Amino acid sequence: MKSKIFYSATHERIAATVKKFLNSQKDFMSVGTSSSPRAAGDAIEELLSKNFGAILGNLAKDYSSSFARRAMADFAFYDKDGFYNVVDVKTHRLETSFNMPNLTSVERLSRFYEDDKNYFVILNIAYSIKGTHIKIKEVHFVPIEFLSWNCLTIGALGWGQIQIANSNTIEIVPQSRKKWMLQLCDTLAEFYPNEISKITERIKHFEKIKKFWLKKADA
Repeated sequence: MKSKIFYSATHERIAATVKKFLNSQKDFMSVGTSSSPRAAGDAIEELLSKNFGAILGNLAKDYSSSFARRAMADFAFYDKDGFYNVVDVKTHRLETSFNMPNLTSVERLSRFYEDDKNYFVILNIAYSIKGTHIKIKEVHFVPIEFLSWNCLTIGALGWGQIQIANSNTIEIVPQSRKKWMLQLCDTLAEFYPNEISKITERIKHFEKIKKFWLKKADA
C-alpha cells in the first residue's frame, strides 16, 4: 500500500493551499530582516509550523511541530492510513543566484526508509521579496523519492548528505521508492571511491608537510 496523499493529486492540492495561505498573510518581515534569506526562511517556517496542521485538516492526525533544531523534521504527522510523514521545510529566495540546501544524511534516510510506512517529505517554497513583502511563487510538497537524481547531489559530510544541486532547478518525477533508493546506492557507489581518492591525496600532502617540519629546528 502506498500513501494516498502522494500517489494522487492530494499533495499538489496541499502545495496549492500552502501557497495561498502564505500569500494571504500580511507582511511579516521588517525592514531590518527582509534582506536576510535566513530570516525570511525562519519566518516562513514558523508560520507553517503553527498552521500546517490546520492546512492538512482531516488528512492528518497526531500533528506535531515540536522537534529539536537538528532533527530530521520541522513538523510531522500521521495520515489516516497510518503513514508517518516527517516534513522538512526548504525555502529559496529567487533573487539569489544559487542555493544548494542539505536535505538529509544518506545513513539517516536509509534507516528511516527501512519502514515502508515512513515518508521523508520536502516542502520546498520558492519566493521573491520586494521591500518587506514576500510573494510565494512556487510550492512543492513531495517525498524525497519524487526528486529526480538529475537535480540532486551528494555532499561530503559524514556518510554523505543528499543535497539539492541548485534550488533554481527542481525536477519532480513521481516514482517508486525502490527505484529511487537503488539510484541512491548507485550514486554512492561512485561517490565513495572519489572521496577515498581525495583523502589519499590529502594524506600524501600532509606527509610532505610533516617531513618539512621534521627538518626544521625547534625554535
